[in-house]
Amino acid sequence: MCGNNMSVPLLSEAVTVPATEKETAVVIFLHGLGDTGHGWADAMTSIRLPYIKYICPHAPRIPVTLNMKMTMPSWFDLIGLSPESPEDEAGIKRAAENIKAIIDLEVKNGIPSSRIILGGFSQGGALSLYTALTSQQQLAGVVGLSCWLPLHKTFPQAASGSGNKDTPILQCHGEMDPMIPVQFGAMTAEKLKTIMSPQNVTFRTYPGLMHSSCPQEMSAVKEFIEKQLPRV
Repeated sequence: MCGNNMSVPLLSEAVTVPATEKETAVVIFLHGLGDTGHGWADAMTSIRLPYIKYICPHAPRIPVTLNMKMTMPSWFDLIGLSPESPEDEAGIKRAAENIKAIIDLEVKNGIPSSRIILGGFSQGGALSLYTALTSQQQLAGVVGLSCWLPLHKTFPQAASGSGNKDTPILQCHGEMDPMIPVQFGAMTAEKLKTIMSPQNVTFRTYPGLMHSSCPQEMSAVKEFIEKQLPRV
């Protein structure tokens, strides 16, 4: 198993929470800017289902324009956080390919893509949305917490070959988010509804929640995972 992982660098380093019985499904969850997979591996452990393996990769360390070019874990460069900010198109596409490589490897190891959920928080949620909408692999679902859709102006065209136009999406956002305002999350949900089946896009907001997650949100995530990845 380890031998296979070497060709997918993100996977060989990732924090993995193994299934406690026969593994029949996978959740891949991507952290936010400046973070690592460890915190979200703990969060996933708190809502884990025994037949699911959870993979929380670490982003590579790169200089981030938004933070005065300081080097930190980041899936791609961030130049600004408003809908009109310039974006690191090459970096976003490269990051999406790296996540698709993890999905491909899980499929090769016997878990069909229809038994895989991709999710993330903030920049990781943004990358999850972009990856799902540009991937031919049909996923079981996508979770985007406190996030946005990167390169939003390239859609719906960018999703023309996507296998996920009917894939359920759970998007959650804190109403007091000072980093990615909830209005940006709402605009993202509306944009998603123009790209895919609108009835499959769920947007939930949490009063008083800032740029983080909360127990109510995590229980909504658990419910979504359980619904989209039932025991087989």
